[in-house]
Amino acid sequence: MTQIYNFSAGPAVLPKEVLAQAAAEMLDWHGSGMSVMEMSHRGPEFISIYQAAVADLRELLAVPDNYKVLFLQGGGLGENAIVPLNLVGRKPQPATIDFVHTGSWSGKSVKEAQRYAKVNVAATAEPGRFTSVPSQQSWKLTPDAAYVHVCTNETIDGVEYNFVPTVQGDTPLVADMSSHILSRVIDVSKYGVIFAGAQKNIGPAG
Repeated sequence: MTQIYNFSAGPAVLPKEVLAQAAAEMLDWHGSGMSVMEMSHRGPEFISIYQAAVADLRELLAVPDNYKVLFLQGGGLGENAIVPLNLVGRKPQPATIDFVHTGSWSGKSVKEAQRYAKVNVAATAEPGRFTSVPSQQSWKLTPDAAYVHVCTNETIDGVEYNFVPTVQGDTPLVADMSSHILSRVIDVSKYGVIFAGAQKNIGPAG
């Protein structure tokens, strides 16, 4: 067999050791007599897999005890609806969401959020054709925003944050880290919500 190396932005190369272990356990996971693909998602075998995955991610990211780790369907684009639907209600209505528009992905987030709340584009890199992150001094943040949204790495436009933004008061900082989560140390405590698609840096979707 000729080995193909896939360096695409989505599902990509996995270590051979991981693939070999997955293949070995496909027919019988840890002596259970079942494949992982055949298990009940409520059964003890799968619950143990889920709990181990949560514990591993918490350890890798040093997630504080007052944060929850959630594995959700819908991918990163789904989070563009989930986040506003859950956070907008924290503030008197009509609530405002602040966005920093740095490229394609944050642009999609802006478009989706407009369905649920007033959107303030606090800063945009569009005049420079999305070649840099606007300096935080230029951001025009809303004093009582429901949250501030940033995409910390724009894969299509090639723009990445090299700083952690600061926000006002108790406003949560929401970060789309889909394309570079687990690529560096993150101080999770500086964010209200971090979301990321698993298929980029963590493993295959599902």
